[in-house]
Amino acid sequence: MTAYAIAHLRPADGPVHDEVLSYIERIQATMEPYGGRFLVHGAEVEVVEGEWPGALVLVAFPGVEEIRAWYASPAYQEILPLRTRHFDGDVVIVPGVGPEYDAPATAAAMRAARDRAAA
Repeated sequence: MTAYAIAHLRPADGPVHDEVLSYIERIQATMEPYGGRFLVHGAEVEVVEGEWPGALVLVAFPGVEEIRAWYASPAYQEILPLRTRHFDGDVVIVPGVGPEYDAPATAAAMRAARDRAAA
């Protein structure tokens, strides 16, 4: 099942640092052995609710294990400080849903669990 690495990054004020540019130049090569590919990278977001300071990065991988292996890989760990020294951010791993996913069924299961807990 496809899984996603999602980053909400908030850069420091000022011009983009050379280390960040080096990170961007090198990151794709670290993802390729694990089947990772960018879905969103550097696009301006349109905020329709709440606030969203910063940038969004969305990367798809074949599964959660591939993301974990990529993130822990020596190749990625080598370049990671190039970003973290210049950006604050949050990074999460989330599994996707398949074509059979049914939101009403999810709501029904959540309702049943809530009602059992309240009883």
